[in-house]
Amino acid sequence: MKKRTFIQSTLAAVTALSLSPTLAAAQEVTLRLHQFLPPPATVPKHILKPWAERVEAAAGGAVKIEHYDAMTLGGTPPSLMDQAIDGTVDMVMTVVGYTPGRFPRTEVFELPFMMTDPVATSMAFHDMVETDLQSNEYSDVKILGAWVHGPGVIHTKDPITKLEDMAGKKLRGPTRVITDMLNELGATPVGMPLPAIPEALSKGVVDGTVIPWEVTPSIKLTDLVTNHTEFSGKESLYTATIILAMNKARYESLPANVKAAIDAESGMKLAQFAAQVMWDYDKPGRDIAVGKSANIITLDETEVARWKAKAQPVIDRWIADMQGKGIDGQAMIEQAKALIAKHGG
Repeated sequence: MKKRTFIQSTLAAVTALSLSPTLAAAQEVTLRLHQFLPPPATVPKHILKPWAERVEAAAGGAVKIEHYDAMTLGGTPPSLMDQAIDGTVDMVMTVVGYTPGRFPRTEVFELPFMMTDPVATSMAFHDMVETDLQSNEYSDVKILGAWVHGPGVIHTKDPITKLEDMAGKKLRGPTRVITDMLNELGATPVGMPLPAIPEALSKGVVDGTVIPWEVTPSIKLTDLVTNHTEFSGKESLYTATIILAMNKARYESLPANVKAAIDAESGMKLAQFAAQVMWDYDKPGRDIAVGKSANIITLDETEVARWKAKAQPVIDRWIADMQGKGIDGQAMIEQAKALIAKHGG
């Protein structure tokens, strides 16, 4: 009887020890990162996975970040922000404009011809996140990084050589502001997330799309359209805002060493890194089109000036819309431009 009691006591002690706070804290933390792009795309392959590896190394093996690409955990791209907010997943990468009008202040960086240098614009965006947006429209999540992609390009079945060529073209747009701009420029905008583009082009739902060069290989766009319109001058036609967001409670509950590792590799460092990588990968994407003898059109500055003038009502409407929400849109535009200039744009 005494022997049986001793064994039972020993087993109980071992069980209690295995559940002790000290050992539990030493166990590896697993975080799930969910996003909409396929694994070979620039963002997951060359940004998110290298970033995660650096975080894991900085934490000394105390954290493991699992990657779930192409919406493999379910839902659609517009549902990603809610997945981060409600804790369905720990982290998400998403285009902010996939939830139209929900994050109105962020839209300032998507206004026509707002972006100059994408790295400077990304740093300006993240700067605004840290000083305003994190405690404002992103208060339900922890923003780990905020950035924009390189210059937006128009990719179409028929060539766009002048403003008048936009008339009646059905063009996919990624966000509320950008679809409004396409409409103002004479096109018929069709809003949809990036993964839907190939099928929409194949079925004739759209005649073309606006996306940066870097993501075109991941959806084999140059197999679907042969005309690509670029814009000369300092400002780009458009860009889209992108964030890496984390469930707030999950972030705050992390062990100090894991949180420190994430912080060290995130913030402005991640914004600058992500923007530069996306911009760098514009060239390989463009080179594929060049190799296929695609028709690459560059609008000169005189023609671009016509597009700027035509797009101005989009900016005016956005300012009026912000006013209706109690936001000083003009002041936000001036702030965004000042921040872009501050960071070298």
